[in-house]
Amino acid sequence: MGGASLKSEDPTSLATMILNSTNPHALTQALHSPTVQWTPHLVDQILKRLWNHALKALHFFNILSHHPTYIHSLSSFDHAVDLAARLRDYKTVWTLVHRMKSLRLGPAPKTFAIIAERYVSAGKADRAVKIFLSMHEHGCRQSLTSFNTILDLLCKENKVEKAYNLFKEMVERGIDPNLTTYNIILKGYFRAGQIEEAWRFFLEMKKRKCEIDVITYTTVVHGFGVVGETKRARKVFDEMVKEGVLPSVPTYNALIQVLCKKDTVDNAILVFEEMVRKGYVPNSTTYNVLIRGLCHAGEMERAVEYMNRMKEDECEPNVQTYNVVIRYFCDAGEIEKGLELFEKMGSGDCLPNLDTYNILISAMFVRKKSDDLVVAGKLLIEMVDRGFMPRRFTFNRVLNGLLLTGNQDFAKDILRLQSRCGGRLPRQFKL
Repeated sequence: MGGASLKSEDPTSLATMILNSTNPHALTQALHSPTVQWTPHLVDQILKRLWNHALKALHFFNILSHHPTYIHSLSSFDHAVDLAARLRDYKTVWTLVHRMKSLRLGPAPKTFAIIAERYVSAGKADRAVKIFLSMHEHGCRQSLTSFNTILDLLCKENKVEKAYNLFKEMVERGIDPNLTTYNIILKGYFRAGQIEEAWRFFLEMKKRKCEIDVITYTTVVHGFGVVGETKRARKVFDEMVKEGVLPSVPTYNALIQVLCKKDTVDNAILVFEEMVRKGYVPNSTTYNVLIRGLCHAGEMERAVEYMNRMKEDECEPNVQTYNVVIRYFCDAGEIEKGLELFEKMGSGDCLPNLDTYNILISAMFVRKKSDDLVVAGKLLIEMVDRGFMPRRFTFNRVLNGLLLTGNQDFAKDILRLQSRCGGRLPRQFKL
């Protein structure tokens, strides 16, 4: 591994070389070679490519830290901090923070947001808050943006009470919350299923004369919808319109989802048509929610009509749309219609994913027909060809099905495929 092989500044080949290296001394020599023109962008690109190999990435970062002329940028330090925090190597995290300080590069608010996020996801929310509140000791002032970041992190992890306490502390420290702050806490309460607390907080927002926006209303409509409070969701939606706040497409999506799940799909369609009449352009989420509602109500033909309407609205059905309709056709015993849709996927821009194959392979076992099991085998081969790795359970299920329906020769093909995919052959099968 000499310097000569590193003349191009190609992040992919450099990342591959770092991954494959086994000699630390030779790697250091290669990375310190004057033939490589290091830039912050190049270093960041390599760190991103090594994201799933955190130890190798940190080793690379460390080698470059001792480069005779190159000095790391703040963004590269942030990547390294994130990698170390993901490994829960907090000693390295704080060593990197102190090194940033000594180089007068930071740390910046983003650095602390990264550290706090990793502590929260590791179940150390109290530590995250403590670190955030001590930011100023590292020369990094707390701002409204950084407060909003930590509140959002806590709420996403269902630590809404901690977030609310920090919110109060923020106000005591003289930092005025903005609408984003309120919306984060409101969404946090709904996400945690604390509906009445969310409602009280919403009323508090009104009392404080907050300029309640479309995001606030959408959060409340969606929050009530999730728990089946259809009437309250509709009431808030109507109030929003009365207050002169224009609903957005996501607001309509939230209301349509509520009506599909907890009311009737016909009422959801009325809202959909009202939305279109008012000049809104439905997106794929709108259609997917409505199509799922129609499928759930057993109205499969109407669901297909709305799929076709998507194309007219220049909003192509995506893999989620296809998967929902295929699943419901198969559940209703109309497997041919499910396969017909699957064929359309293969010939269009929307390719099947792992879920599509699993839905169809499972459906092939319902009628216990020999031909269906052959289709299951063909689907299994196709999914492997497309780069999807079936679970061992799927392999064994298809094998059993083929053997029980007298398809021994095809079963041998599946066995060979399984061994090629690195799966151990089941004990009862012999090639």
